[in-house]
Amino acid sequence: MVDSVMGRVDDLLRQAFAAAGLPTEAVRSVPASKPEFGDFQCNAAMALGKAAKRNPRDIAAAVAEILRASPEFAAVDVAGPGFLNLRLADAFVTARARAQAASPDLGIVRRDDPPVLIDFGGPNVAKPLHVGHLRSLVIGEALSRIFAAQGVAVTTDIHLGDWGLQMGMLIAAIRRAHPERAPGTVGEAVTVDEMQRLYPEASAACKAEPERMAEARALTAALQSGDPQAFADWSALRATSLADQRHDIDRLGTRFDLFLGESDAQAIVDTLVPNLVARGLAYESDGALVIDVAEGSDAKPLPPLILAKSDGAATYGTTDLATIAGRATDPALARCGRYVYVVDERQSLHFNQVFRAARRCGIAPGVDLVHVGFGTVNGVDGKPYRTREGGVARLRDLLAEAVDKARGRIETDDPAIDRDVLAEQVGLAAVKWADLSTLRLSGYSFNLDRMMSFEGNTGPYIQYACVRIGAIGAKADAAGLRPSAIALGHPAERALAMACLRLPVAVAAATAGYAPNEIADLAFAVAQAFSRFYAECPVLNAEDEEARAARLALCGLAHAVLSKALWMLGIAVPQRM
Repeated sequence: MVDSVMGRVDDLLRQAFAAAGLPTEAVRSVPASKPEFGDFQCNAAMALGKAAKRNPRDIAAAVAEILRASPEFAAVDVAGPGFLNLRLADAFVTARARAQAASPDLGIVRRDDPPVLIDFGGPNVAKPLHVGHLRSLVIGEALSRIFAAQGVAVTTDIHLGDWGLQMGMLIAAIRRAHPERAPGTVGEAVTVDEMQRLYPEASAACKAEPERMAEARALTAALQSGDPQAFADWSALRATSLADQRHDIDRLGTRFDLFLGESDAQAIVDTLVPNLVARGLAYESDGALVIDVAEGSDAKPLPPLILAKSDGAATYGTTDLATIAGRATDPALARCGRYVYVVDERQSLHFNQVFRAARRCGIAPGVDLVHVGFGTVNGVDGKPYRTREGGVARLRDLLAEAVDKARGRIETDDPAIDRDVLAEQVGLAAVKWADLSTLRLSGYSFNLDRMMSFEGNTGPYIQYACVRIGAIGAKADAAGLRPSAIALGHPAERALAMACLRLPVAVAAATAGYAPNEIADLAFAVAQAFSRFYAECPVLNAEDEEARAARLALCGLAHAVLSKALWMLGIAVPQRM
């Protein structure tokens, strides 16, 4: 398939409007809001009528007359003041469903985009992953898969917070805790639990005690100047922390190609900042070093990007700008045409400043810089999710709770089902689906009871639908029954085929808007359509062999579409449920 059903409908609409002597720029269809209105609707005649000072209904009638000659349509009606209601011919829908089933990509259009780099995750060394990392990890992974499904090469980078004063604080605290070990060997002895306990203690001590802060600053300076003992301790702490974080990352099924961090940008910072000063792009303001990023078209003032504070310390802005510069000159990333940053929407000002600074400084001039923000994970009270004690919830604990709850919901005596494996798959699906089915910029309430339901718009419901379809195919195979070609003689069959045919449009919309919820919406629509089909159209016990074979083919398409959608969302399909 070279285009989607909606794409074909839009082409025919534009041709008809053009044949009627009307402009076509704003002509497009939308799925019908109700089944009685057909399959698609178009309201372009309304806007064109106003501009041309013509009755919109007359315009719609002229266009409808042209469209009725197209074999793709079974009916084209004019409704109300000038709406076009379009119902596709069953033969056209059948042909498209058969073509989709035969397509290795299920009709998903392959893009010729240059490679994409996706920057997400961003955990800090010495800290556990927490609930705030969840959205970045699952959205970033989903976007990576959505691009990959269209043939776009993707590189993913976690961008660790592994540099700066916090590292000096931690090294100093650990050396104090282990005076028996020589500097340079202390990091090897520290466990993750001890590191995570010492870090907040060190931070509080540095704020309260000037001598502790001086000690931390001295060790930070030593580390950044290449002191071998400080570097050895830092390397060991970084490795231990990352290994622990990767336990949660791997559990989520999130994949990173690069595990680079702020530390990898420091050599670039050392040359970039003096260069920007020499070029007159960075200047001193109130003791700090800044770059102006405001533009005349700004609706409100945009503060300059701070490269160095008054005490000389670099900022996140400095590191992010240097990271862009480093990526642009990295031979392995040279072909990337887009850097996508999947980071909390509350960082939108920061990324606006950094991206503008990059443009002004001529850094990565041919690369699109995109901030894909997202809302917060909230508790049932609508506020950012916290533990019962009011602390930040650890991601590991949250995932464990979800898996435990899933285990309690599983009711099976089937010895072929590994309850622990299934609980892991269902629990993670519930968490991911709740996140990815939500509009990206919206927050959502983390409610495990609702997420874990096997009814409604939930991960377990979609998994179960996919497993149930697969079971029909497995039983057919065991009985020696084979599918034929898709045929659509029942309204529920047609509705299921139409839902499956939305896949290419959903993928395109998810890509354009960095919106995994488009894929989730598609999967839910297919699951609902299959539920109706399953209730109204017997498959293995169909009325005759011809109907059974055609319905097996339709089940195969629905299973392939649901499996593909769940793969793009990073959700596993259990073998049995």
